[in-house]
Amino acid sequence: MITVHHLNNSRSQRILWLLEEIGLEYEIRKYERDTTTMRAPKELRDIHPLGKSPVITDGDLVIAESGAIVEYLVDTYAPGLKPEAGTAAHREYVYWMHFAEGSLMTPLLVKLLTGQIEKSKAPFFAKPIIKQVANRLRDGFVDPELSSLFTFIESHLDRREWIAGDAFTGADIQLTFPLEAAVARGGLDSRYPNLTAYVARMHARPAYQAAIERGGAYGIVGS
Repeated sequence: MITVHHLNNSRSQRILWLLEEIGLEYEIRKYERDTTTMRAPKELRDIHPLGKSPVITDGDLVIAESGAIVEYLVDTYAPGLKPEAGTAAHREYVYWMHFAEGSLMTPLLVKLLTGQIEKSKAPFFAKPIIKQVANRLRDGFVDPELSSLFTFIESHLDRREWIAGDAFTGADIQLTFPLEAAVARGGLDSRYPNLTAYVARMHARPAYQAAIERGGAYGIVGS
């Protein structure tokens, strides 16, 4: 039996979705973020030394990192959720699997962190400097980078239903978390109609909705 060590409002939600798409039986062990630090609880270190989610156990195997988990589950239980090796679609699949965390998630995380830095406690005389640094980082790097990335994906999705072509794959699941974060806090809006329609297609899938029901509150959606 596969166990998903599921942290609320985290990347592990997409692992639940993948398992629902595959139709595998699984159990969920739920963990809650610290309400002050928003960090994962120490109990997750008992499963994996880094103490982060997602992590799954499948028999004696312990697998961490979203991309590694998606690849393991697809390769082992649902090879139909990836294109045939050697095809153009497979090259697209591999690219977007890595793009999700390698290119897209980094500026989104920086945007989140700059917002938190601005809200953090600091001496009154330091606040203008902190705000200026955060604004320069956003204006000079984060927002232009996100605009470039969104425009790139928007163009790629022109006349495509899913990210690697006409077929739904694990790469679509891997992209959900950064795209949902982008909708919530990263400036992904109606200026990108192909992208917003793509996210809506993800959310409309019965397996996605079943995963939300099983996983519990998922604050990144509708934030």
